[in-house]
Amino acid sequence: MVRVIVADDHHLVRQGIRMLLEKAEDIDVVGEAENGLEAVDMAESLTPDIVVMDISMPRLNGIQATEQIRSRVSQTQVVVLSMHADDAMVRQALRRGARGYVLKRAVGEELLLAIRAAMNGETYLSPPIAGSIVEEFFSRSDSDEESSRLERLTRRESEVLQLLAEGGTNSSIAQELVVSVKTVEKHRASLMSKLDIHDLAGLVRFAVKHRMVSLD
Repeated sequence: MVRVIVADDHHLVRQGIRMLLEKAEDIDVVGEAENGLEAVDMAESLTPDIVVMDISMPRLNGIQATEQIRSRVSQTQVVVLSMHADDAMVRQALRRGARGYVLKRAVGEELLLAIRAAMNGETYLSPPIAGSIVEEFFSRSDSDEESSRLERLTRRESEVLQLLAEGGTNSSIAQELVVSVKTVEKHRASLMSKLDIHDLAGLVRFAVKHRMVSLD
């Protein structure tokens, strides 16, 4: 039996995915998470075979959550289920450890195929994105400069960036991450230096552009 956690910030979407997966005799949905941090914590406590992961989620987005799950629970694979089809987003997910990328508009048999492929150590991509991403994944161009800057951020810097973009203050972020305000200020300064962005509005625009925050 394949044990699965579904991570999506929309309750109805999670329920729909659960109903779809539980029709399969070989799949058992063992948990649901409504944000990235909850998905990471749940993966650590339940050690599922697969996490079906949305990208646009509060507190910790799906790409960051994927990286943390793969580093902390190596036996758990991640299959991204997203509405975003652009190559940059897919590349980021794969580089952070995702074993599959399925478009929400095609969810159904494709998600089952992706889960079973991940269980066999294979990677599944929805057909509309597979052709272009395979080529792009191995040959980066100058247009990837911003994605490259994003990938140079540490895990903690990425967390701080998302929380800033979600409207967090230095104090509230320090409380959320259980660190000092001074540490948050340090990460904030490092973000501005690495991204060559020198105000909060610029950081927010960068986070929105790279879909680190959800606007819905």
